[in-house]
Amino acid sequence: MATQILIDLFGEVALLMWGIHMVHTGILRAFGSQIRQFLGKSLRTPLRAFLSGLGITTLLQSSTATALMLGSFAAGGMVDLAPSLAVMLGANVGTTLIVQALSFNITLAFPILILAGVTAFRRSARTRTRDMGRVGIGLGLMLLALHLILETVQPIEASRTLRLLLENITSDPTLNLLLAALFSLAAHSSVASMLFIMSLAGAGVLSPTITVAMVLGANLGSALNPVLEGNRNDPAQLRMPVGNLVNRLAGCLLALPFLDDIQRAILSVDPDPGRLAAHFHLLFNLAMSMLFIGTLPRLSRWLVKWLPAHASPDEPSQPMYLDPAMLGTPTLALTNAAREVLRMADVLTLMLRQSQAAFREVDRNRVSQIRAMDDQLSQLHGAIQRYLAALSPYSLDDEELRRIGEILNFASVLQHISEMVDRNLMACANRLVKQQLALSEEELSDIDEVLGRLLGHLHLAVTILMFGDASSAHQLLKEKARLREMELNAAERQFNQIRAGSTRDLAAGNLYLETLRVLKRIDSYLTGTAYPLLEQRGELPADRLATS
Repeated sequence: MATQILIDLFGEVALLMWGIHMVHTGILRAFGSQIRQFLGKSLRTPLRAFLSGLGITTLLQSSTATALMLGSFAAGGMVDLAPSLAVMLGANVGTTLIVQALSFNITLAFPILILAGVTAFRRSARTRTRDMGRVGIGLGLMLLALHLILETVQPIEASRTLRLLLENITSDPTLNLLLAALFSLAAHSSVASMLFIMSLAGAGVLSPTITVAMVLGANLGSALNPVLEGNRNDPAQLRMPVGNLVNRLAGCLLALPFLDDIQRAILSVDPDPGRLAAHFHLLFNLAMSMLFIGTLPRLSRWLVKWLPAHASPDEPSQPMYLDPAMLGTPTLALTNAAREVLRMADVLTLMLRQSQAAFREVDRNRVSQIRAMDDQLSQLHGAIQRYLAALSPYSLDDEELRRIGEILNFASVLQHISEMVDRNLMACANRLVKQQLALSEEELSDIDEVLGRLLGHLHLAVTILMFGDASSAHQLLKEKARLREMELNAAERQFNQIRAGSTRDLAAGNLYLETLRVLKRIDSYLTGTAYPLLEQRGELPADRLATS
């Protein structure tokens, strides 16, 4: 009997985990792009970040997914670390709302949810409706699994042998905390482990004190997943998940000595042993949020100090984030590809900064360094193309296909700019040395200014890619006019010098104009990244519409 019950429980927990997985992937496929954009725009203040984390995790039913989606933004410098940690505080509370909703006796709704989900999935021609059908099926399977778990654990009360066995196993709160942490870690979901704990507690298998101890373990285990799945080559990628783990671990240490007092206080308000776990789960995460949200700036400084960013892996041309294991979840795979594109942008940033120095300082090694970075970008570009090509086209919806196009187009833009820096811009810098030409201080300052603007434009272009920020797109197009004006002024100044009979070497002036033309072409590539987003939103400028 004991063996049969364990086999049934394992199968039912697996069904619960699969239901959560279906809800998670369905939401990501239906709203993944909007969630990513919303996440990028909601990090202005700790309170807004907290609320956005709460809302997104309630939809995704996974704080781990929220952490993975956000980790690249924080490590890449797109968002500050402190707001990212605030998002995770909200994400932790978001999981408690899911558990609260499922703690009520709504298991009889599973036939309706599964029927509606299957109908939407099979009958609808719209991709998003099919994805929402998948969500309905997942919710139905979750409720069905809970119903089966409750029926399975009921015979334990009548079996003296099984009760004695469980009482021996579940007598130590610390041991049970660790067991629940391991289960949550293996399940990749605090929701799954919490629902299982609630089922056991509701059947009288767990004592109230052990129940709250296992709730602590479920919270701790779910915080371990993003840390273990983080990138080891760059410790900066671990800052946000480690900060979240510190929050959970501190909470467990603070609560562990008071388990008896906690369970008595909660049961005095609601005596239902099954809902005890849901109530404590909510109270624990709310308390941790209020306790830690004011300390996030200090914690973020500590994390930056102890987890410094690595400039590159041992082999800079090798990808760091293209994890093949994520290819089964297209939205996360696309997030990984975008993280690799951020690496390309970091390398290009370094190339542009090196180019600034190349026009003022004679250093032949700098040209070879820039050429090596161009080769690195080329190899990363190829790796991103191969990674995205490995995604099964049958698992992609229209939104994900569009996102693939955005990522591939941006990676190609970075590659083209890299080649122009290497072949054209450095050719201009080399001619200064070989032909012993001298640019005026005004001309060198212009080149410095344009390269500085290009660095800012690159940052705007990355913001457009990662967050779909229309305001950055409009700003990028406005900046384009300034470079056109500088080129026209330089050409007019050159012509006036010739007409006035200036004795200045014309070759130097021509080289200066050629350099500006190269920089303008580079900027055209960057500003071009703004048009697809504005076209999608119906906000293209009139001059662009006229040429479309």
